[in-house]
Amino acid sequence: MQRRLVIEDHPIQLTQRVCRPGSAADARDFARSFAALLCPAPTALTTENLLLVVSELVANALRHAGAVTSLRLRADRERIEVCVEDPSPTRPQKRDPDLSGSHGGFGWPMVHALALDVAILPGSGGGKTVQAALAR
Repeated sequence: MQRRLVIEDHPIQLTQRVCRPGSAADARDFARSFAALLCPAPTALTTENLLLVVSELVANALRHAGAVTSLRLRADRERIEVCVEDPSPTRPQKRDPDLSGSHGGFGWPMVHALALDVAILPGSGGGKTVQAALAR
């Protein structure tokens, strides 16, 4: 039986989990499991937003950088942080959404709309880390 992670007992401690997903579906499963361990549990809306952000960032890294080096989720009382590291130094670019559905362009604006803040940082080995923080 898994133990729920009680954040309130340790107000300055971050709860953190790391994985290396091979697909957006794997990343969503990981994020869903992470959210289920948090106590108090995030709202259903926060969990859905977390799943969307994780899915989009991982899908973008797989599509545009070829791999995800790591997916790190951290939470404290106020925020849930998603960090996706990939091997490419190329920064994400905002594109006009393709309404035909063949070229995307919807995910990056959605991440910005759902997140409190988004940052792109140099990653290890010449890649980058995309961070998005959600309200808890």
